[in-house]
Amino acid sequence: MRASLLQIDVDPGESVEKRRARVAGLVREEAGSDLVVLPELWTVGAFSEDLWQETAEPLDGPTAAAVSEAARDAGVWLHAGSIVERDGADLYNTSLLFSPDGVLRASYRKIHRFGFDRGEAVAMSGGDRIVTAPLSVPAPAGTADAGEAPAGGGASPVLGLATCYDLRFPEQFRLLVDAGAGMMVVPAGWPARRRGHWTLLARARAVESQAYVLACCTAGTHAGIEQAGHSMVVDPWGEVLAEAGAGEQVLRADIDPSLVARTRADFPVLRDRVLGLPAPRPS
Repeated sequence: MRASLLQIDVDPGESVEKRRARVAGLVREEAGSDLVVLPELWTVGAFSEDLWQETAEPLDGPTAAAVSEAARDAGVWLHAGSIVERDGADLYNTSLLFSPDGVLRASYRKIHRFGFDRGEAVAMSGGDRIVTAPLSVPAPAGTADAGEAPAGGGASPVLGLATCYDLRFPEQFRLLVDAGAGMMVVPAGWPARRRGHWTLLARARAVESQAYVLACCTAGTHAGIEQAGHSMVVDPWGEVLAEAGAGEQVLRADIDPSLVARTRADFPVLRDRVLGLPAPRPS
């Protein structure tokens, strides 16, 4: 399957409306990919706390409407990064996943909020559940499964959803593995001054989960915080298949979802877990 990560420059000189329309156009240009991924809070910026209240929206708000239509037009699965979701008096950092028919198939409220008693940690509420979502993608031509493969089997992955700061908490990824995930999608607004942690942790989560990690970051500078960029696709052995630079870029990579099962069978470390969570039982 082909994945496209859109590393978006969150330029404070560009209005939310213009960026929303521009990014929807970029999604449409990725027709032919199976999965398109956007970064965290790309409409307003992950550090633009002063804009969150006025730009917050429901799950069926203007951002969802724009990207849903774009996913349908392109015929792609779209992980639309995250939005500032308003639910009553509460705000959430919420990721949205759309199927190729433009239907919202999953949403994930970020569990670990960054800020250490400031920023997101106090301005937003936290999620309380992990989220996985099976995809259904065409198997390679010429194989026994050619055509539409069943979700969760053969060539089709189960996505595990996480957001930015979640990357620092391996226990969340263990829970996602236990829930069947073989491909972790991590939109982020990671600061450039900690870019070394970004690349290290993305590879570490891939190795320990024996899963793909698709880590999609913003670019540029907003609220005075330079963004790390360097979105990346990492395979279950921790090898970086593709990595972006610092600026706005479309990063594409071909992924073999069946490598996850082969890796876990050939090097079955997850079977030897003893401490903490129970080891997965063979299916």
